Amino acid sequence: MTFRTNDLTPRIATEILSTKQALLSGRHAKTIRELLEARGVLVFPELHFTDEEQVAFTETLGTLAPEMAGETVYKVTLDTSANARADYLKGSWYWHIDGTMNEVPILASILSSKVLSPTGGQTDFCNTYASYDDLSDEDKQAYEQLRVMHSAWNTLFYYDPEPALNKVKEMMSIGDNELPLVWTHRSGRKSLVIGATAYQVAGKSYKESTELLVKLREWATLPQFCYRHEWKVGDMVIWDNTGTMHRATPYDPACGRMLHRTKLQGEETFA
Repeated sequence: MTFRTNDLTPRIATEILSTKQALLSGRHAKTIRELLEARGVLVFPELHFTDEEQVAFTETLGTLAPEMAGETVYKVTLDTSANARADYLKGSWYWHIDGTMNEVPILASILSSKVLSPTGGQTDFCNTYASYDDLSDEDKQAYEQLRVMHSAWNTLFYYDPEPALNKVKEMMSIGDNELPLVWTHRSGRKSLVIGATAYQVAGKSYKESTELLVKLREWATLPQFCYRHEWKVGDMVIWDNTGTMHRATPYDPACGRMLHRTKLQGEETFA
């Protein structure tokens, strides 16, 4: 057998045991895509893909999405000598969805672990499909038509409560985006669109917005919806960015922690 699966929790995350050859052949790509949507997170333990192999594997699943500078592989690290924009990644310590500033968010991210942190540095995931499904009918009806403003600058205050004005302006230049609180996907499934970029619910005061968004974050990140990945060198993890939130647990920026990321181009707009 070159492809075996093991569910890691009842509601999110499945481990896939396979060989590099089988994964790079693309013959399991349809199954992997289906599992990704159904389970939110897929874990490939100690696979040890090279960058070239990771790019090739990503392309078996869909269209590779380039990074901002045009590179295909992005270094996820807080080491500024390896990533000049590493400080921006401190926002990744808080629950979020990638691409809330975009009309079409990325479909998925793929991370391979190269260097571990001695402490911290795990990655948490929560299933925003499952957390929506388990809401009461009354809450579903109340949230169905709500829209929420998102911004990158809102995440700045999570890790830098008193930022310099030029930093605030830099982050604000990225813009704001109004999104549905409940995303109705083409499949008919629904998920919550919340996280650190969300800051204002249309038609509600700032206080009311904050109470609702914190309430939903606490709900969506209850243990039954979550999976924490304890990295080993060589692990590869894929997550469905359209149906999960994620965060890294804090770690020492000087420790050298390094993961390499590729992304799958988005295939549907927030709706």
